[in-house]
This record gives sequence, C-alpha cells and structure tokens, in this order.
Amino acid sequence: MAGATVVLVVCLQVGFIIRALLRQGLSPSARMGWVTVISVLPGVGIGAYFLFGEIRLERAKRERMREVRGLLLAAQGICPEMPLTVEGPARPAFAAGHATSGFLPVAGNSLALLPEGDQMMDDIFDAIDTAKRHVHVLFYIWLPDHTGTRMAECLCRAARRGVACRVLVDDHGARHLIRSSLWQLMKGAGVAVERAAPVGNPFVSLLFQRLDLRNHRKIVVVDNCVSWVGSRNCADAAFAIKKRFAPWVDILMRLEGPAVRQQQAVFLQDWMTHHSEDLSALLSEGPGAEGAGPVVAQVIASGPDDIHTTPSDALRAMLYAATGQLRLTTPYYVPDLALHTALCSAAERGVEVDLILPARNDSLIVGAASESLFPDLLRAGVRIHLFQDGLIHSKIVTVDGAFGMVGTANLDHRSFDLNYENALLFQCPVAVADLDARQQSYIQRATRIERAEVAQWSALRQLRNNTVALASPLL
Repeated sequence: MAGATVVLVVCLQVGFIIRALLRQGLSPSARMGWVTVISVLPGVGIGAYFLFGEIRLERAKRERMREVRGLLLAAQGICPEMPLTVEGPARPAFAAGHATSGFLPVAGNSLALLPEGDQMMDDIFDAIDTAKRHVHVLFYIWLPDHTGTRMAECLCRAARRGVACRVLVDDHGARHLIRSSLWQLMKGAGVAVERAAPVGNPFVSLLFQRLDLRNHRKIVVVDNCVSWVGSRNCADAAFAIKKRFAPWVDILMRLEGPAVRQQQAVFLQDWMTHHSEDLSALLSEGPGAEGAGPVVAQVIASGPDDIHTTPSDALRAMLYAATGQLRLTTPYYVPDLALHTALCSAAERGVEVDLILPARNDSLIVGAASESLFPDLLRAGVRIHLFQDGLIHSKIVTVDGAFGMVGTANLDHRSFDLNYENALLFQCPVAVADLDARQQSYIQRATRIERAEVAQWSALRQLRNNTVALASPLL
C-alpha cells in the first residue's frame, strides 16, 4: 500500500510538473517556482498548483464575457468622437494602454483631485443626489459603515425618484455589505444589485475556476457625464475590517469628458457579464462626447480573462520615457522583473525616482517580499519613503510633470495577472502637478530609508525577506 501511494504521488508530481512546463503565458521565474514547489513539497505543491497555479474561469462565464465585449464593441459611442494620436514621450504608454483594453486616448477631459479623507466621497454623494437618468456603482470593498451607509441611502433616494441605479460589488470583498441590512434596503428601494465573481459553494466552484480571481475595480458613473477614478473603496478611512492599520489613505479624482464613456464601458462589461440586461445603447446615449477640458485621457481596464497585455506594459513604457522625475505611490510593491528593472534603470540613468510605500503593510508576506527588493532599489538610486500616518493605499505614477496614471492596480503580480482592475492614463501638466503635490505631502509624512539602515538588517530578517521573495512570482 505504501509503495502504491509513493507511485501515485510521483505520477501526480510528474503530471503537474509537465502541466506547469506546458502552460502558456507563464514567466520563466513563475514556472521555475511552481516546478520547485511541486518537486520539493509534493503534497503542498500539487494542492497549491491546483488551486492557484492556473487562471481558470468557467467556460460559460468566459463565453459570456466575449459575447458582451462583442456587443459593446459594436455599440455606438464606445470609442468617443475625439480619438487622437498622442505624440511625444507619452506615446508608447498610450499605445500599450490601447493594446490592453482597446480604448483610444481622447482629448477634451477634465480631472479634479478631491481632498484626502472621508470628505472625498462627498463629491460622489452630491452627484448621485442630483442624478437624472442613471447611477452605476462598482466597488471591490463596500463596508456597512458610515460611508457605506451614506452611499446606500443616496442610491435609495435616487431610485425612489426614478433614477435607474445599478450596483455591482465583488462577492468576497463586499461580503459584509451583502450580509447586512443595507443590501436588502437597496433592493427594496428599487436599486438593481449584483455580485461579481460569486463564490457560491467553494468546494464545488474550485473544480471549475480559481476562487481568488476578484473584481478589484472602483467605478462610479452618473448620467454618462461624470465618473471617478482612484483607489478608494466604499468604506471609511478608519477601515473597520483592518482598523489597526488605519487610516487608509486613498486617492480619488473626478473625471468629466469623453473618457467617462470608457469608464461606462468597463462597468457595462462587468454588469452584463453577470446580468442578462443589455445596456450597450447607453454608450451612444446623450450627452455628446464633446469636451473642452485640457486632459488627454485613456482608461486601461484589465482582467484574468485576457492577460496577453496588462497595465504593467503601460507602466514600463512610462518608466522608460522618464528623463527628469518619477514618483510612484503604492501599498504593495511586488512587481514582475521587467517592471522592477525599468524602475531601477530610470534611477541609474539619472532620473529622480521617489517610491512611497507604507511603513507597516497589512500583509506580512507582501511586506517581506517588498523589503527583499529594497537593496536593489537603493543601489540604483531610488529614494524609498515609508509612509507613517496610516496605510498608504493610493496608486499613483507621475512622469516628468507631464503625464501620469491613477487607478486601482497595485505594483504587484495579483493586480497585473489575477484581478479585474481599471486605471486612467492621462496627459496634462496641471493634473500631474496636483498629484505630485499630493505625493509630496505623503513624503512629508514618511521616513526615508537609507542604504546604511538596510545594510544593518539582521541576517534573520534578510533570510525571511529573501525566502518569501522566492515565491513572489506566485503571489
């Protein structure tokens, strides 16, 4: 019996190793990681690969996504009326963004940076209270706290006066809302509610798809006129589910102009994937796409159903375009090797590079993996600032005071390969200056870490960081 068990385990090992070697789209480092884990820890490795080694989606869901994408591409208005070819250093980044989600850069937009803290959400609440036709809301996390309650009450008021309100939330990230009375309150008021990536029975679901493929987007669209982009979930900055790291410091910008239609298209794709309602006509519904704002903008949406290109491609193009100054803010820095190399290369060729990270990360594993990269970054000349006043959750990249990106994607494998994300790539010196000023305020509340300090880290700390980093391609 023991011999038969050994033979079975060895056969499973060989089978899963071959499967990992044959899997397309896997980086060499990730492939080597899986082969090593399966070889050294067969029981753990085989189980982990089955659960997390491949991006598996239910066939019906994948087909529905393709069907919806086709409907939206055929709809009038998905590509607004003022597409343009961007010239200059930002051009490769916009080209990469177009390759990722199919949206062209459009002119005539305006961006307004909202104040830090809970008051940033007031702008959304005010717009919902004056909405006339529809309100579309998508959040990864929505808590039944003060902010979450205000959002639900605004939507209920809008629905009762005849505004079509649609709410889509991630089934895992918004589980506290779904189990609360607010969910039923919205349904009772006439708000259409749906759950994205429903988990269902996990023991059954895991046979057909990965359970950790989450919808990490944050999108609000009102009347096709205004939308918001940034990192803010529908929750208080006090963030009750992880309050010991609070306050969570986020970024939120109000977007007006033709790029709002691109935000709308991303929401509709997610909504129509989970709902039979065909809303593609909204993309050609008034008001028109004309705009007079100074911002050239492009929405970059990505997800695990199509990972031939990811936001990482646009980000690398941004980093290589930099000649004077780069500023990056992210809570999680576990990038792929190509992006990490691009960041180090920028500093090595004389670009002033500031990387803002949280001093205390809410994930010990991600924090250790990030620390393993500090020596490389510091040797290259990157200035690392560890934010002290809470958990920095903003996701910002600015280049040479000319163009930037803000959105939901962190600088890690999960955001690039596993989550559904959305970001806004834009070119406008005024909007970039606002973001640079905000990032400078982060730096003023941060402690800069020096090479000498990292050199004094204990051998145990270095061992922990570098051991965790071995699994970073698999995180």
